Order: sequence, then C-alpha cells, then structure tokens
Amino acid sequence: MPMRGPSRSGSRPPRPVPDGPAGPPPERAEAKRAGGRIVRVTLDEHTIVRRHPDIEHERAVALYDLVEENDFRLVDGPPGPYHLHLAIIDNRLRVAVCGTDGDPLAEIVMPLVAFRRIVRDYFLVCESYYAAIRRSSPSQIEAIDMGRRALHDEGSGLLRERLADRVVMDHGTARRLFTLVCVLHLRG
Repeated sequence: MPMRGPSRSGSRPPRPVPDGPAGPPPERAEAKRAGGRIVRVTLDEHTIVRRHPDIEHERAVALYDLVEENDFRLVDGPPGPYHLHLAIIDNRLRVAVCGTDGDPLAEIVMPLVAFRRIVRDYFLVCESYYAAIRRSSPSQIEAIDMGRRALHDEGSGLLRERLADRVVMDHGTARRLFTLVCVLHLRG
C-alpha cells in the first residue's frame, strides 16, 4: 500500500488524490453531493492489542487517511457528517454511526465469517512483506506487495458489497475501513 498520510516521522502531510479527467467516480460524486463524510473514527480499545510497530503504523495511517479523504453516506439516513465507532463483538463487525452532535443515526452489525480467510491470508502476507522489507531484494518485496494489495482489494470489495444496502462509499474508503477491520481482529 503506498505511503499516505504522515510519514513514519509524522512530518509529511497527505497528498490529495486528484479525480480523473471525467471527474470523480459516480458513487464518490453522489456521496459528495449528499455531504457524506466521516469526520471522526474511533476503534473499540477493549479489543485492540498493541502489535508490531509496522501494524501500529498501518492503523495510524488508515485512521488519518480515512478522516482526511473519504466518501461515505448512509443509504437511509441523514447525509452526514458522521462519527464512526468500530468494534468486533461476538465475531461481528459493529459500526455505530453518529452525527457530529453524538446522536446515534445507525448501527450496522455484520457477521465476519466471510472475511475469515481473507483476513488470515492478509496477515500472513503482511508478515512476509514486513520480513521481506528487512532482507529481500526490491523485486521480491514488490511481488509480495502485489499479493498484499490484491488481498486488501478483495477484502475491501467484500466489505463494500456486504454494506451496500446500508452505506454508499468509494473504493478508497472501503480499503481504509478494511484495514481497520483487520486491526480489530488482532487480539491477545
């Protein structure tokens, strides 16, 4: 995944991703018109375990990038902006969506059984990737990273598909949310 948001030293600001020549994708334009935007994300700290610094960095970057750049809108609900609280309870993803005033707008609960293989494979490839960064050639690192990105895309596509009846979001937002779902899977 390309480095976005703050660098490891925390000094580099995020770079905006320009829209293509035809403008933003349709779902992105729709969410923007509706004011759909996440302005705050919290994770259930009771289920989060501090892990390897690389994973903590991925978590921090995903949270930062998600708030800085996202397109997210409830299908049947107010247009936003939104505060999200993510938790995994009894092997289900719980997304509490609130307005900026803290009033609950929606609670989305989704079984995570369909994500089990993707998350497991993603963690295995990430471990290989972090190990390769320290000892492998650039071509080996690139090959592992391609696999990592493919699994990440598969997981974010599945997340977007499973939430489609409740939420409209763009691909980038789904990718960042999938990263956070993976972080929530890390338990002691």
